[in-house]
Amino acid sequence: MQALTSFEVEGLDVFAKGKVRDVYDLGDTLLIVASDRISAFDHVLPTGIPDKGKILTGVSAFWFEKLRGVCPNHMISVDPSAFPVSLEKFAGIFRHRSMLVHKAERIDIECIVRGFLAGSAWKEYEKSGKVAGIVLPAGLKRGARLDMPIFTPSTKADDGHDINITVGKMRSLVGTKLTDAIIQKSLSLFKEASRFAAERDVTIVDTKFEFGHLGDQLILIDEIFTPDSSRFWMEPGPGSKSINVDKQFIRDFLESTGWDKDSEAPQLPGEVVTECRRRYLLLYEKLIGERPPWEA
Repeated sequence: MQALTSFEVEGLDVFAKGKVRDVYDLGDTLLIVASDRISAFDHVLPTGIPDKGKILTGVSAFWFEKLRGVCPNHMISVDPSAFPVSLEKFAGIFRHRSMLVHKAERIDIECIVRGFLAGSAWKEYEKSGKVAGIVLPAGLKRGARLDMPIFTPSTKADDGHDINITVGKMRSLVGTKLTDAIIQKSLSLFKEASRFAAERDVTIVDTKFEFGHLGDQLILIDEIFTPDSSRFWMEPGPGSKSINVDKQFIRDFLESTGWDKDSEAPQLPGEVVTECRRRYLLLYEKLIGERPPWEA
């Protein structure tokens, strides 16, 4: 099974090329095509994960549709038959891994909501007892559930590492009114998605959102509650230990290799690729409740 890590697409104007997604400019709309590339520690890894782009697109589309009532978003369609006629010749590439979206003006803030003390939040708490300037109770353990989810923004960097900032700093960058609106939307989205996921024995640990403006309207853009943008825990069977069904599995593997995170990233062994794909698919099926259409 081959991973699709690059596209041969002629005649389309490139809007942006990200670590995972290639974005094409269609005028008032954009076409976002998710590859099978995977990134970690600000590096795109040399090994892709088969079907990863399809999983990300399917999960995002599911959540965008489900959570429209909480916050509007940029998604128009993931059905190639609804795309412009000029894209028909690329249907084989785009099917299941592309999304037609409204072109919004991006707000350059990563909007992170944390329900548990994990990842960079745990490292920051260990050092200072705070996360993004928020003082947390003393004595919390790694992975502890927070009394209430917290909003911890960071800068948005297309290249390089995002930098955690305080809400006060965010207000100085984008304004108080917009900051407060984003916080309210972010916490509401996290609460509603967490409730839904818990009914399916999935715990949303943390997540990040991106927002933009479509005219005067604040909308969600990019991706939402995917295994790339969020941490998820689930118990695969009675009495089983919780496992990550997200990109943390890859981060943990890379940490175990002794890689310095500055030199070229190592290849992923076949068994790691297979297990990562299995976990992403497991999350897809638990959340959506069915096998993905390309495997049906």
